[in-house]
Amino acid sequence: MNNEFWGYHLILDCAQGDRSKVSDKKTIKAFIEKLVPSIGMKAYGEPMIEHFATHAPKAAGYSLVQLIETSAVTGHFSDMTGDFYLDVFSCKQFDSKKAQEVVNLYFAPQQMRVTFLTRQA
Repeated sequence: MNNEFWGYHLILDCAQGDRSKVSDKKTIKAFIEKLVPSIGMKAYGEPMIEHFATHAPKAAGYSLVQLIETSAVTGHFSDMTGDFYLDVFSCKQFDSKKAQEVVNLYFAPQQMRVTFLTRQA
């Protein structure tokens, strides 16, 4: 059995974050700029942060894509509810607890469901 993993995937489903921060592009940018080095990663280029789904109020919010040298961080933030969904995927190991700390610091979700997967070929 192969004990080496191809990648590490942290999935955070967060409920009832601070809506003023979840719906603020500057806060999301500051968050990703803090998160990436906090988990020992290096950003590749600038983050893409765009507002989508304005036709559907429950889904409307910012989406985030930040390439990192070992893969990517992606997320979607709901303006209406303060809920947000964040994925960190990397072929380099990282501290998932540190990622959760940064999420709490910036968005203060009332609930966080954490899923951590190891990926194998």
